[in-house]
Amino acid sequence: MSEAQFQIKNKNILRNLDPYKLRQDFPLISKKLEGKKYNSNNGHLVYLDNAATTQKPNAVIRALMNYYENDNANVHRALYELGDRATQKYEESRKTVAQFINAKHAREIVFTRGATEAINLVASAWGRKHLQAGDEIILTEMEHHSNLIPWQLLAKEKKLTLRFIPFLNNGTLNFSRVKSLFNERTRLVAMTHMSNVFGTINPVRGLIRMAHSRCIPVLLDGAQSVPHIPVDVQYLDCDFLAFSGHKMCGPTGIGVLYGKQEYLDAMDPYQGGGDMISSVWLEKATWNEIPYKFEAGTPNIAGAIGLAAAIRYINEIGMEKITRYEQALTTYAILEMNKLPGIRFYGIAPERGGVISFSLDNIHPHDMAQFLDSQGIAVRAGHHCAQPIMRKLEIPATTRASLYFYNTFEEIDLLVAALKKAKEFFN
Repeated sequence: MSEAQFQIKNKNILRNLDPYKLRQDFPLISKKLEGKKYNSNNGHLVYLDNAATTQKPNAVIRALMNYYENDNANVHRALYELGDRATQKYEESRKTVAQFINAKHAREIVFTRGATEAINLVASAWGRKHLQAGDEIILTEMEHHSNLIPWQLLAKEKKLTLRFIPFLNNGTLNFSRVKSLFNERTRLVAMTHMSNVFGTINPVRGLIRMAHSRCIPVLLDGAQSVPHIPVDVQYLDCDFLAFSGHKMCGPTGIGVLYGKQEYLDAMDPYQGGGDMISSVWLEKATWNEIPYKFEAGTPNIAGAIGLAAAIRYINEIGMEKITRYEQALTTYAILEMNKLPGIRFYGIAPERGGVISFSLDNIHPHDMAQFLDSQGIAVRAGHHCAQPIMRKLEIPATTRASLYFYNTFEEIDLLVAALKKAKEFFN
């Protein structure tokens, strides 16, 4: 696409989603900040670390405050009105999440602390029960540590073998190698839907079909995909999906494990305690039905309510509009950044989200992030919890700018201008 073609398309995109209007819903990025480094940004922070966590809109903040001010009680236990009201809002939140990803039943939604705990839950509750020595799990080389370490721990405990789909230089998976990884001992495929380093959106539906043709379940790490693209678990036909609330305008400390009912029913509890039981004797216990079997103790009630508020906010904008806008913003960012001599991008997949990992000249990513901070721009620098990727690329780290629907084209211009200043400063 030429720059002229892009500008025409860009105008049409902005007619459908107005980031300037939406920014007013986010207190931290809408207010003016004091300090010299914000002068060139009209007093505002340029927040480009959305792959790590997103900002929170007023609707979510109000939902949290409203729960604590008006509905604060424990759930599933009380026989009084306040407790019943809290339970009702908590369970309504579960239904909201189920509808958002098109789960068949709300009982297929388990609330967790985040995507990390959701994956650990499957590794512990499903893996320990169903896997035995000699069994194999297929992962990819581009996994976040959250979808690698739990399987490493389980493999060490159960004497399993981990096999990996390699990635190519452009940040896409080498699918020519996939068939050779499957064999009679393969028991699970666990992979990222969208890479937090490359931004690559992996074509998971075909791989899920391949696995299912061999009766092998598939877990998707949706921490990066669910906030940015429409995810329909029935269309994808994945068996498990893990994602976090804080990466999609929701609170921290709340996440989701979606699991097909037949898999959740066949799993043992993840933790023991209150509310995950049906009956208890001194010598034994029986378990509650799903999803409560996996939600021991007092859950993050406010977090679930806040996540539901975030989903309603996203739905009001429209997920398809969000996806189209972010794709346009990402295209513009790459076009403009690519004009800088010495720029190198890590991940140039044709199907990608708004995650841009790069290096510039010989400037260390940590130095770059600190310099950009001096210009009022927040980006991430490091290995992004994906050290195996960095080892294969033979680099210590990258600088990463990650976008969301409240970012603007002007903010991209500010980033590019600051990168030019960095070249002058360090060279």
